[in-house]
Amino acid sequence: MRVICSSELTAQCDQLLRATPSLSGLVHVPGASADPPGDLFEAQVERDAVNDLVTALMDLDVQRQGSIEIIEPDTWISARALHAEQASPGADNVIWPQVIERAYAQSKVTGTFLAFMTMATLLAAIAVITDSPILVIGAMVLGPEFMAVIAMGLALVRGRRSLLHQAARTLIIGFSFSVAVTVGFVAIARLIGLVTEADVSAPRPGVSFIYSPNVWSLLVAVIAAAAGVLALTTSQSTGIIGVFISVTTIPASGNVAVGLVFAQWDQVTGSALQLLINLTGMALAGWVTLALRQRMSDRTSRELARHSPRRLWRERVARRHRGSQPRP
Repeated sequence: MRVICSSELTAQCDQLLRATPSLSGLVHVPGASADPPGDLFEAQVERDAVNDLVTALMDLDVQRQGSIEIIEPDTWISARALHAEQASPGADNVIWPQVIERAYAQSKVTGTFLAFMTMATLLAAIAVITDSPILVIGAMVLGPEFMAVIAMGLALVRGRRSLLHQAARTLIIGFSFSVAVTVGFVAIARLIGLVTEADVSAPRPGVSFIYSPNVWSLLVAVIAAAAGVLALTTSQSTGIIGVFISVTTIPASGNVAVGLVFAQWDQVTGSALQLLINLTGMALAGWVTLALRQRMSDRTSRELARHSPRRLWRERVARRHRGSQPRP
């Protein structure tokens, strides 16, 4: 962790960092910060202590004038760090400030988000018209909506009302905008004869699951969201790809657009229901998984403090879990 603190907080910051359990290295460069005038600290700590350390630093208002930076090194060769990791009560604990920052950043309505949503929905519409499962997978992978869905569960677990509003607004605008653009695209394709009613009314066994929701749709959404949350809150980020090609959100919105153009109301309702089931299942599963991860993090924090010989840290963690200090 890299901390820049103003001069008046140097002594308190130094005391706090030295009291941190699992500290394996501390660098203090007085006067290293020119603006604001202050010091630079670099502390090497095991990840189980990061959440409480960030909370304690924010209680000092370090972030008001300075900054707190969390860095995960790819390679770390240190006997002291190895000993700290082996003595830690947890394993691959969640670093909540990282997850929260990522959720805020990736659940905003931006031009890039709308572009990916629109391109993914256009691909899904083409997949529905051509009965192409390969294009359906491509549309699933391209869709950026997963983080916004999980952000709603994270907002409930961490008490972030602004994040909940932002994520919900992003999903509503994203799906509305992408479906509207796709409706226009399909309408033009129909007008110039690129697609006919016969193309979309013929049997399409490769994509029929998009507008035929059932209990398996809900189960897949629940499992995929739980796996996605675990991937986001640990170092196993490769699991996200599996989530993207499991849930039928973007393909359903693409088929809604096609059904609206050709007045196929049964497919519009079926696809809309599929979309609703997937979004609901993902949001609920994400919320439950994050709540469980929260409980595990709190238990790890208490265990770390209990076995720490440093009284200052034990007192801070005890106050935090009694609710007297805000969480990051």
